[in-house]
Amino acid sequence: MPAELRPSQALRLWHDVTLDLVRDTEHDLSARQMAVLLTIYLDLPPHTVRGLAEKLGVTKPAITRALDTMGRLGLVSRHRDPADRRNVVIQRTLAGALAVERLGDIVIARHRELPL
Repeated sequence: MPAELRPSQALRLWHDVTLDLVRDTEHDLSARQMAVLLTIYLDLPPHTVRGLAEKLGVTKPAITRALDTMGRLGLVSRHRDPADRRNVVIQRTLAGALAVERLGDIVIARHRELPL
């Protein structure tokens, strides 16, 4: 059974994890970019620009801008769908998988530090 958090604990956890990410020298992603990244790595593929835009309720250009940043960081890659050249398929990368795993480790560590 998942641990129950009080609202103040949940906000403290979010704050501490966000602070760790801001202080980190590797990636400083916006909330939108983080939502896109986690969707790509937590939800089953395939992922397309169109599908991500629909799922997150944002425009395709917003997804494209987020993917541009994440692509430069090596967190994702994009390729045209050979079956339908209009679609752009987003693929996971080793660097992205490691970054998401590291994020999970940060969340776990910070959760363990929460006062009871």
